[in-house]
Amino acid sequence: MNTEKTLAPFVNWFAIRPRTSGYLLSITLSLFIILISVQRYHILKEDQEREMSIILNDIHENIDQSLKNCQVSIVSLALTINDDGTPQNFDDVAKQLTESNPIIIQVQLIPDGIIKYVYPIKGNETSLNLNILDTSYLQEQAYKAIKSKAIYFDGPLKLKQGGIGIVGRLPVYKKNKFWGFSAAVIKLERLLKLSESSLNNNSKYSFQFSNINPVSHKEEFYLPSKIDADKTNYVSKIIPNSNWKIYLIEKNQTDLYFVILLRGLLGIVIAILFGFFTSKLLRNPEKLRILLKEQEKKLLTNEMKFKTVFDQATVGFAFIDANSDNFIEVNNRYCTILGFSQEEIIGENFVFFTHPDDINDSEINLKKLKEGIISEYSTEKRYISKSGKTIWVNLTVSPLWESNEKPNVNIAFIKDITEKKEAQALIENSKTRFKSLIDTIDGIVWEYNLETMTPSFISKKVESILGYTVKEWKSSATFWEDHIHPDDLTFVLELSDSATKQRKNIDYEYRMITKSGKVIWIRDIVNFVYVNDKTEISRGIMIDITKMKEAQKNLNNSFHLVTEQNKRLLNFSYIVSHNLRSHTSNIESIISLIESAESEEERDQMMQLLKSVSNSLNETMSHLNEVVNINTNMSLVIKSLKLNHYISTTKNALSEQLFLTNTIIVTDIPDDVKINYNQAYLESILYNIISNAIKYRHPEKVPIINIKWYKEHSLDVIEISDNGIGIDLKKNGDKIFGLYKTFSNNDDSKGIGLYITKNQIEAMGGNITVESELNKGTTFKIYIK
Repeated sequence: MNTEKTLAPFVNWFAIRPRTSGYLLSITLSLFIILISVQRYHILKEDQEREMSIILNDIHENIDQSLKNCQVSIVSLALTINDDGTPQNFDDVAKQLTESNPIIIQVQLIPDGIIKYVYPIKGNETSLNLNILDTSYLQEQAYKAIKSKAIYFDGPLKLKQGGIGIVGRLPVYKKNKFWGFSAAVIKLERLLKLSESSLNNNSKYSFQFSNINPVSHKEEFYLPSKIDADKTNYVSKIIPNSNWKIYLIEKNQTDLYFVILLRGLLGIVIAILFGFFTSKLLRNPEKLRILLKEQEKKLLTNEMKFKTVFDQATVGFAFIDANSDNFIEVNNRYCTILGFSQEEIIGENFVFFTHPDDINDSEINLKKLKEGIISEYSTEKRYISKSGKTIWVNLTVSPLWESNEKPNVNIAFIKDITEKKEAQALIENSKTRFKSLIDTIDGIVWEYNLETMTPSFISKKVESILGYTVKEWKSSATFWEDHIHPDDLTFVLELSDSATKQRKNIDYEYRMITKSGKVIWIRDIVNFVYVNDKTEISRGIMIDITKMKEAQKNLNNSFHLVTEQNKRLLNFSYIVSHNLRSHTSNIESIISLIESAESEEERDQMMQLLKSVSNSLNETMSHLNEVVNINTNMSLVIKSLKLNHYISTTKNALSEQLFLTNTIIVTDIPDDVKINYNQAYLESILYNIISNAIKYRHPEKVPIINIKWYKEHSLDVIEISDNGIGIDLKKNGDKIFGLYKTFSNNDDSKGIGLYITKNQIEAMGGNITVESELNKGTTFKIYIK
């Protein structure tokens, strides 16, 4: 009651002043409408800018993905260049690359900046031998690519072979030296056709493409759409690795202003009329009833307008019963997308049109919406059209709320994204084909993210080279370091860290351990990729060079063996020449004496002397034959021999000499010691050295011979020492193992034993050394592999 009494004077004040009340109401409603119009303008403007950004992002992604595919082709082409700078299988690889990427019309290899390799050659002959580093309109962008050490897309350019194109160039370095470029030519119209696919169903916007002219340094536009930076409503984006910019431009910029202004003016007019009618109604209740009817008509008109907007919208709208999930109402666009009429859709459950694989996810989302867990949801799903075709849509579902009540109706918005999905599938297919191409390369192609410090790509060749799967490599952040040979780990990590810090390309060799435990040699060629003057990844190829290393080792061994054999052969030829010449000279002299002898007795003496020389020649030939047999015996039988047994055999063979000279042999060799050797050679070597120790004993000492065995750097060493007369190594050190070289006055010294011994040891792949001092003794060390 008190409230009514308080409001009564206020109401009465307006009631008795109908004109003032009408004015105030008109002004209040007008201000409210203006406020709503301004807010509506900002909302529509933000929606428009958001839509333009989404469309431009789609275009940008299409261009960016197309250029990335071209980058993969350019890198694959660069990998055909061997270490000598010569392309391998250029035509075959180039053909695969152009066939797998529809926007590439030509690929090139440009050594030293001169176009030398082109595919296809037909129709592109005019581009051959063009020096891009000496061509005014090309050199600036070419040097920019060299400076950045990354792929750079130049253009649009007028191509020598006709038309407008874009050229992507990758600077190639071999052995840290600039080799030239790997390049791909893209037809501009193909790239733009792919890029503008996002505008196919939208007539509100236009697309523009520009770049900075390398000569005038001014922005040039390539499409008809005009841009005025002060007046035009547009959004733009820069394409990476180039000097291009793309724009999305609003065609009719006045539409938004016109709609908002028209609605605002209409609202103000309605407010004025409403104030006027209110003034009248305050004077006449009957007129109020008439006004109410007119308002009902206006509401009906507004509803019809909404219906028109609903039916003519460019996206699909549908009202769905929140309880049964059946369609209540759909607009024309919704019907067009699905291919069904409104009568065929209304009343049906959403499941009827949904792809079977997406039904479960849709039911889960609607359940969450009903339970209030989520307020709306957006997703990509598939519908089955009336023709049976699968349609991809971007779906957004929101409830229509009423005060203090659960929603009974959901509103769904769908946008057809089938073409986008097909384009993505095509891109993924291209990626798969490029990956298959990379997997055919005879080496492990890898890529490493320098920001996350993780491998971003490993080719399948890792399975055949190292025995590990790609998954096993990527599962460990330190996989590469863990499988480097321990002896190479320190220098490899130091070299890799230094190259990474300096961003310096490297080419180095090291050993790795495979899954089976085998040690293999790897050649690792590493390059750093720059994007916007920033190094983001390192990339390279690991080539198995084990066979090459083994061949190189065998070649070195063969060369060493041939060198040694040549030295022996040359030395042997000198010996044969000298000794045989000495004997033949003696024989020739004796024969001359026989011919000139005057008596039979004198001839008999010469004949005895001739027999002596003949016997000496026969002995020399026997010795030389034994040396030849040692050096030409290529099929020596090697067995595991118990060393103490053969020392005992040698002592038995020399037992009479040991007894007569009172020689003592001291052996320090474990009973289980065995060596891999030829039996006859081991007997000969032990016999010659021990018999020499007895032969050259010191006359004033009890002869003592010490025999030891030990390991030295994985080699078996037999050490034989005596306390004999010794050898003057300063005087005779270079002659000790020479043929017929003697160093004592013993009548039975012939200088053949040590020469044969050395040849036998070297024929077994070993070595012999000597240490000696006059009147103190001699030590021989026999090294056995």
